[in-house]
This record gives sequence, C-alpha cells and structure tokens, in this order.
Amino acid sequence: MRDQIVIYQKPTCSKCRATLSLLKESGEEFESINYYETPLTIDKLRELIQKLNMPVRDLLRKDEPSAGNLGAASDDEIIKAMVENPDLIQRPIVVRGSKARLCRPPESVMELLK
Repeated sequence: MRDQIVIYQKPTCSKCRATLSLLKESGEEFESINYYETPLTIDKLRELIQKLNMPVRDLLRKDEPSAGNLGAASDDEIIKAMVENPDLIQRPIVVRGSKARLCRPPESVMELLK
C-alpha cells in the first residue's frame, strides 16, 4: 500500500490549482488541506520543512510585504511568522510519506507519483 498524498494549498493560488489538477488526473487518492481554513501549527510546519529537506528561508515568500521584516530573523522566528501569516509560506506543498515537494512548478508533483 502506498503512502497517502496530502496537498497543503490555497484555493486562489494558480500553482495550487494546477497541482490539484495534476493530482486529479493521476487518479491517485489525495487529501487537500487549505491551510488558511486549517492553520498549520509550528510543529506541523517544522515537520513539513524537514520532509521538504530545505532551509526555512527557502520556504519563505520573500515578495510578501511582511517578509521584509524577517531579514535578520532566526529560523524559529520565521516559522512563527509563517504560522501567524500563512501568506509567507511558499505553496503548494505536497507530501507522500516521508517525502514532500514544493510544487513550483506544479509538474514537480510528478516526482511523488512515481
């Protein structure tokens, strides 16, 4: 049995919608979590970052106005800011088992469908 797929997304995001379409086309079952309606906790965000295997700063949407205040912030401060303001989180994030991908571009979700 394969691990369940979970997508953390924002419905108004074009990259999220494109990734959702690819998941639907794949025929794989998946769970979709709108992290604006179901906010991420600090622990959950840490878990996702670990599965993504990327630095915290790489998950930060640097073009968001409030990201400018985080230049000298620690990883813990950035994670706290992302939990408090989900617009700071790059999206979508797709998880399967112990692996996750930031699906930018959306086609990178295919790495989890193999």
